[in-house]
Amino acid sequence: MSDEIIEPDTADLQRRMDGAIASLRTEFASLRTGRASASMLEPVMVDAYGQMTPINQVGTVNVPEPRMVTVNIWDKSLVGKAEKAIRESGLGINPQLNGTIIMLPIPELNEERRRELTKVAAQYAESARVSIRNVRRDGMDQVKKAKGAGMSEDDQKLWEGEIQEMTDAMIKQVDAQLETKQGEIMQV
Repeated sequence: MSDEIIEPDTADLQRRMDGAIASLRTEFASLRTGRASASMLEPVMVDAYGQMTPINQVGTVNVPEPRMVTVNIWDKSLVGKAEKAIRESGLGINPQLNGTIIMLPIPELNEERRRELTKVAAQYAESARVSIRNVRRDGMDQVKKAKGAGMSEDDQKLWEGEIQEMTDAMIKQVDAQLETKQGEIMQV
């Protein structure tokens, strides 16, 4: 047996947990809160030149006023495809054409739609929590392997505690972001 004891890679675990938080932020940004936001169009993909392309790569996305998003499509031949992509995206927005500019008036959210969106936000948060817990499980597996390779029981408890603290801190971040997002959605 070697004298070198393998320790869990906490930097890698932290990076992976941060990735789950970043993914959650992206998903939250795509949720409509009643005000216009250019990020709400991020998930929209346009069939441009034979491949699916993000809408911000076929035109300029602007927010000229609080309840309006505009997309200035660079290539006239893609205007119809971009409009179709927005209609089919499930955002619940009816695009209006004005030459190469697609205008997206953002309607006021009703109470029922707000409640629906808070449930979607909660699903996104739960998905992030599951990702973080999976990273924790991987970390705990690393600790078990290290114990099998000669790590002392005290070191094992120390590492397990550190990984659990990291997990708890990340879960708190997810919960705080969810609370903030649900507050934004329910705000009239």
